[in-house]
Amino acid sequence: MQNPHILIVEDEAVTRNTLKSIFEAEGYLVSEAVDGDEMHDVLKTHKVNLVIMDINLPGKNGLLLARELRENNNIALMFLTGRDNEVDKILGLEIGADDYITKPFNPRELTIRARNLLNRIVSSSKQPEEKPQVEHYLFNGWSLEINSRSLVSPSGEPFKLPRSEFRAMLHFVENPGKILSRADLLMKMTGRELKPHDRTVDVTIRRIRKHFESHPETPEIIATIHGEGYRFCGQLENQ
Repeated sequence: MQNPHILIVEDEAVTRNTLKSIFEAEGYLVSEAVDGDEMHDVLKTHKVNLVIMDINLPGKNGLLLARELRENNNIALMFLTGRDNEVDKILGLEIGADDYITKPFNPRELTIRARNLLNRIVSSSKQPEEKPQVEHYLFNGWSLEINSRSLVSPSGEPFKLPRSEFRAMLHFVENPGKILSRADLLMKMTGRELKPHDRTVDVTIRRIRKHFESHPETPEIIATIHGEGYRFCGQLENQ
């Protein structure tokens, strides 16, 4: 089986070469791009599993490019950037990034977090022809569609979910009424352990709730259990 393929989108040559060396030493296939145009050129000709991208790029910045990447659920996205303020981090996660690491970075931590993301991507694609046992989950007029990874509203409007949102929703509907901790949700979403001040789960839940809020008649679907985590409160129909 071919080794996972990482695309590094970074306009600073020293950083780009350092990242290339780090991941090639771990046995990964590595491609490079200095901006969004080169990124899309690589994506057209190669099967990429993980994009590691800076935010400050010439032309379109990384936040704009991330919106374009969200349409492909088979590519993981990690921001690696010098922009370390909380607003940028939350915005990056809200757009759909799977992880956000600031420079300067610890090479060991970077490779571990990248490996966790890749393990989930590669393992989820090992049996693409296998039909899921459940095609959708119905609750309160909504439908979570497994094959298309979409959340469909009572009026029939589909919301294509980024990978992290889909995995969170799937974990909720598979465990109705149970309190799911942030650590548990983060592991299901990204394959990494929860660290202090990590708001990835909270940002993801906020994004999911926005879909439900588009239909004010929808009752509370995901409840916050203070000090413990979150609970799915939807009324599941028989499948």
